[in-house]
Amino acid sequence: MENEEILQEEQTNILTLTDENGTDVDFEYLDCIDYEGKEYLVLMPADEMATEIVILEVEPVDEENENYLSVNDEATLDAVYGIFKERYKDVLTFEN
Repeated sequence: MENEEILQEEQTNILTLTDENGTDVDFEYLDCIDYEGKEYLVLMPADEMATEIVILEVEPVDEENENYLSVNDEATLDAVYGIFKERYKDVLTFEN
C-alpha cells in the first residue's frame, strides 16, 4: 500500500502539455514562481535523459483554465531561474 501512495504522489507531479504542433509532452513539475506580477512554472521534461529546465509563463484564461507560454526574454528567464536556484540550493546541485 505504501508503494502505491508513493507512486500516486509522483504521478501528481507530471504535467502533460500539448505543444504548438499538437504533440503531448510530459513534464515534471518542479515549482511555481511569482516574478514581477506574473507566475512562471519551472518544469523538467519527464524523459529520464532530459537535463534542462523549462520555464513557462502562466497566462490565466478563466477561473479554471490557463495557458503556458514560452518565455523569450533572457533577463526574465535568468531572474526566474535564479529564484529557483536560491530556493533549492540546499536540495539540488546546479551546474551553473
